[in-house]
Amino acid sequence: MTQKKYLLAETDVPEQWYNIVADMPNKPLPPLHPATREPIGPEMLAPLFPLELIKQEVTTEKWVPIPDEVREIYKIWRPTPLFRATGLEKWLDTPARIYYKYEGVSPAGSHKPNTAVPQVFYNKQEGVTKITTETGAGQWGSALSFACQLFGIDCEVYMVRASYDGKPYRKMMMNTWGASVYPSPSTRTAAGKSILADHPDSPGSLGIAISEAVEMALHDEQTKYALGSVLNHVLMHQTVIGLECVKQLEQAGDFPDIVVAPFGGGSNFAGIGFPFLRYNLEEGRQIRCIAAEPASCPKLTRGVFRYDLGDTVGMTPLLPMYTLGHNFIPAPIHAGGLRYHGAGAIVSQLLRDGLIEAQAYNQLQCFDAGVQFARTEGIIPAPEANHAIAAVIREARQAKEEGKAKTILFNLCGHGHFDMAAYEQYLSGQLVEHEVTQAEILASLAELDTPLIA
Repeated sequence: MTQKKYLLAETDVPEQWYNIVADMPNKPLPPLHPATREPIGPEMLAPLFPLELIKQEVTTEKWVPIPDEVREIYKIWRPTPLFRATGLEKWLDTPARIYYKYEGVSPAGSHKPNTAVPQVFYNKQEGVTKITTETGAGQWGSALSFACQLFGIDCEVYMVRASYDGKPYRKMMMNTWGASVYPSPSTRTAAGKSILADHPDSPGSLGIAISEAVEMALHDEQTKYALGSVLNHVLMHQTVIGLECVKQLEQAGDFPDIVVAPFGGGSNFAGIGFPFLRYNLEEGRQIRCIAAEPASCPKLTRGVFRYDLGDTVGMTPLLPMYTLGHNFIPAPIHAGGLRYHGAGAIVSQLLRDGLIEAQAYNQLQCFDAGVQFARTEGIIPAPEANHAIAAVIREARQAKEEGKAKTILFNLCGHGHFDMAAYEQYLSGQLVEHEVTQAEILASLAELDTPLIA
């Protein structure tokens, strides 16, 4: 097993986030009020988010300064290492050069603190004393719990029931950082009670958990809500990943032909993909940016582009997105962070314009890829990251068939140290396959009465 590592100094932590909206040929459509169906203004977001995050959500500035206080905390784990996956290349016998950015070195073990820290920082500046949120597999909840502890803010997390039951050590991680964690749907909120009344055994979904967290935030003026993906400011915060990669690949004397990341709501994909997509938009390059999503929750590959709610109950604005319908309940796969019914507005618009690609992979195929990666590169990936690895293996094999020495970069967004129960199921042959049927998708979409987009 051999690897090539590319490191940067603390002084190379980015000083600005990249806002891709400034370069997009077609800007994202505006969010709409769920009742009036009219475009919303900042005042509707004020009860949930601090003013600075609202400004970032709507800004068209290309570069947004990173506060010094945030950069100093970033330096706990940033810059993160970039590796050349020579072991995987050898096993694949491919002419492709494969690189991966390893975000598992953060305190929370994933890329999520890149946005958790600035979100909590801006809330602290406005005197917020408590933040509520949702979490799928627990990576986002862990990151926000860590950030809230740094700034002395209370944290309340609604964790999707399937992950709450299946990943107890993620819950314990959040508790260790002082957060209160509840299974969602819960009996603490009207939203949770309404779901449980109809579906007492509901495995939960990110849409349901968002409804609960938003409801709790709206009950208290000193409480705000934080989202770990989907929204523009969240995706922008994650661009520190790709911005560092540009410098590290300069060290390697290389540049990607293909950039790959897992896809749930968009932060993972945006973090590594947007800084390279900039070269396509600015210079006319032809870098392929691939979002790898689960076949059990395929909003990019099998969903529709229309306005839909960001949550299940209807407490959020209507967003223009590729969606499976806000009532869609994905199968309880182990990649809990990817079990979201819709995609962020920016990513959705980029896909609609043909500027990015999407591919879907089933659970067994992803764990096949993850185990092989662990055996050739030494790192056990999070189930979410396995989707990117499956896509990389597919593209590397295609490069071999074509006889082309392509350069492939992907985001290894986190480690799988808290996901060993999933690997145990895979290795013992007990891992269950899930792939949603077209009938299930059509039934979910048929429930929508939200505005169509021409």
